[in-house]
Amino acid sequence: MKTMILNDKLFNLFRDKAQKVHVDLLCLGLGYTAVVTSDGGIGIAYTYFENKKSCMLLNETIDYEDRPASELLEKIKSGATIERSMALALVNALNYQNALQSPEDENNEIMFEKFKISKGTKVAMVGYFGPLIKRFEQREAVLDILDQSRGLGRMEDFYKKLKNWADVLFLTSTSILNNSTEEILANVHAKVKTIMLGPSTPMVAEAFDHLPVHMLAGTVPLDRENVIKAVRHGMGTPVLHRFSRKSFLSLA
Repeated sequence: MKTMILNDKLFNLFRDKAQKVHVDLLCLGLGYTAVVTSDGGIGIAYTYFENKKSCMLLNETIDYEDRPASELLEKIKSGATIERSMALALVNALNYQNALQSPEDENNEIMFEKFKISKGTKVAMVGYFGPLIKRFEQREAVLDILDQSRGLGRMEDFYKKLKNWADVLFLTSTSILNNSTEEILANVHAKVKTIMLGPSTPMVAEAFDHLPVHMLAGTVPLDRENVIKAVRHGMGTPVLHRFSRKSFLSLA
């Protein structure tokens, strides 16, 4: 299993805080995972599991609730994607108060203007974001998508375009969960502008200061009860956004 510097940075940035708070609730939903911490934080992350072949997704019987958050934070470095999903949701919960201070970009207008998405802009996208694709088409941008779960694109061809074609890269933060973030970003040429996006996105500038990332675009829950209910019911991003705020951090 590949490892990332990013995982270590997330762990180190939140290690001290995680020792001071407890996990109040851990909800491992089919679409997303939610974690609530004893200091009032709530965070979500994509639930990443592959090749489910039995009733068992975790190999250990561990109840993280009412335990120090540091025990779950350790799993950000796990070899199991399901454990990293829980740990990344915890990171977002630990960072909740900071994320609340991030400015809002409800309709992605700031994002599109900042990166000058217009006719002829060459956009590379890792992960299929349906609503954004419609916006790209409206602006007549040229789009190339890599999404292995949907059978879209070939990795080798996509990496070549990152090296000599793309103007902007939209990179799903689920890449953190399969440890591909740093591999993908190692292929971008110097002028590519990169946005990390999606509900899993940790709104933590310091975690990305070793990477060519120019914006973080994440989801900050506002209505805790309904966010947790949506997670329990296997709902996806459109439902989560009804009860959350789309926020951003400009990094460069």
